[in-house]
Amino acid sequence: MISREIRLKARPDAMPGPEHFELAETEIAPPGPGEVTVRNIWMSVDPYMRGRMREGKSYVAPFQIGTALEGGAVGEVVASNAPDFAVGDHVVSMFGWREAFTCPADAGLRKVDPALAPLQAYLGVLGMPGMTAWAGLLKVGALQEGETVLVSAASGAVGSVVCQIAKAKNCTVAGIAGSDEKCRWLKEKAGVDAAINYRTAGSLSRAIAAALPGGVDVCFENVGGDHLAAALNNM
Repeated sequence: MISREIRLKARPDAMPGPEHFELAETEIAPPGPGEVTVRNIWMSVDPYMRGRMREGKSYVAPFQIGTALEGGAVGEVVASNAPDFAVGDHVVSMFGWREAFTCPADAGLRKVDPALAPLQAYLGVLGMPGMTAWAGLLKVGALQEGETVLVSAASGAVGSVVCQIAKAKNCTVAGIAGSDEKCRWLKEKAGVDAAINYRTAGSLSRAIAAALPGGVDVCFENVGGDHLAAALNNM
C-alpha cells in the first residue's frame, strides 16, 4: 500500500512556506501482530505545530527534518491484526500529515463514533481544543454560575468553545477578536454579551471596562502581552 505524507524539509525562521515542506510517497506495511492500518479522513492543523518546527527544548519534541509531521487526525481502520480494533472502526490518532499508516494498536489510538457527531468534531469541540476549553475554564478557572468571563482570541478553536461553555453557565461573557466579522460571529453565533475588536478599540483596558463594568471574574487568556495586561487591569 502506497501512502503520501508531508515531511518537514527545512526549519522556517519566520512564516512557514511551501519551501519548508515536501510531499513524499512511502510504502505502508501490512499490520503485524497487535497492529492496525488506518486511512486518514480528517487532519487538524493547530497553532502549536508552528512551535514544533523550531529546534530547541520545549514542552513537546520538535519535528524532525525529513520525517512526516505529526498532528491530530481521524481515520478508518482498513486492516487489523489486533483484537480490540475491527475493519471499519474510526479512530483518533496523532498520525496526521499522511494518508495512511500502520502502527501498534496501543500507540494512542482512540475509537470514536460517527453516529454521535461528525468525525471532524473529534478534532475540534470533542477533541483537544474542546478539552482545553473545558478543563481550562471549569477546572483551572473554577468558573461559577453567573460570573463574568473575558476571553481573548475568542473566535478561535479554543476561545469559541470557552465562550459557549460560559454562556451555558449563565455567565456574562466578553470576547476579544481581531476583526468586525469575527466580532459579529461571536455575538450572533457564540452568543457573547459583548465583542471587542482589539484592532479598533483604542485602549483595550477601557474597552474591557465598558463591556464588563463590574470587572472580570475569570479571564481565559489565549494571547498574552497587551491582552493580558488589559485583562489584569479589570480583575
